[in-house]
Amino acid sequence: MNAIEIKNVSKSYPGFDLSHISFDLPSGMIVGLIGENGAGKTTLIKMILGMTRKDSGSIEVLGHSDLHADPAAREDIGVVMDDVKLPPAMNATEIGKMLSLIYHHWDQTAYEDFLSLLRVPKNKKFKDLSRGNKMKLGIACALSHQPKLLILDEATSGLDPVVRDQILDLLLDFTRDENHSILMSSHIVSDLEKACDYIAFLHEGQLLLFDQKDSLLEMYGKIACTKKQFAQIDPSAVVGKRETAFGIECIVKKDLVPHDMNIQPVDLEELFVMMVKGENQ
Repeated sequence: MNAIEIKNVSKSYPGFDLSHISFDLPSGMIVGLIGENGAGKTTLIKMILGMTRKDSGSIEVLGHSDLHADPAAREDIGVVMDDVKLPPAMNATEIGKMLSLIYHHWDQTAYEDFLSLLRVPKNKKFKDLSRGNKMKLGIACALSHQPKLLILDEATSGLDPVVRDQILDLLLDFTRDENHSILMSSHIVSDLEKACDYIAFLHEGQLLLFDQKDSLLEMYGKIACTKKQFAQIDPSAVVGKRETAFGIECIVKKDLVPHDMNIQPVDLEELFVMMVKGENQ
């Protein structure tokens, strides 16, 4: 079963088109959205949540094509957007009491545990919290009403490396239940590389690729070579290249490169940057 199914979805704004996006989020998995500012990540997330109307295509979330038609379905989705919205004059304790009256499956004990683990001040008004603490409180709220699906838009931004690592551990623990799934976007590609099972690359409203993370890291590699050596590489194997005074560094499809070449591992950030440069060229 898929937690999210996106088929041929498009959305147009003046000066920007999100075009024919298709991919699925399997249950029990984490899909990471990678893309530069303006690539369409937030637009896509808002369409998934029904906050923005799509122009064409179809989206199903937990088997529902219209979340507004079924309030119960919305309870199964935990959401943390880049700009967390909670009552500004309420503190974390008061926010927990409020949410316990809204969500039928609210787990107060879990909420208290998340606040303690993430060191969120309990008696400080939301408007007076730092950006990092606002984000941590949003994550605690999203996890505490026992959702089946988490949708996170830049939820690790503004957090220091230690706290980000804690959050990623919480997310990985959440998906130990095969009925739980996560869609998350982040500019911190190393976070997605650590946590995600699948990766979607968005660039200027286009889906450059969607595949399993491990398959991508196995499929592509990095080569540092001379211009003469580069000339021996099949052009169709080259994703992108960078020329320096010392030679050429390129990202390649491993299976299209001569076996005697020294191919080094590549990380997701290097792969995405090279793919975007290749598209621009």
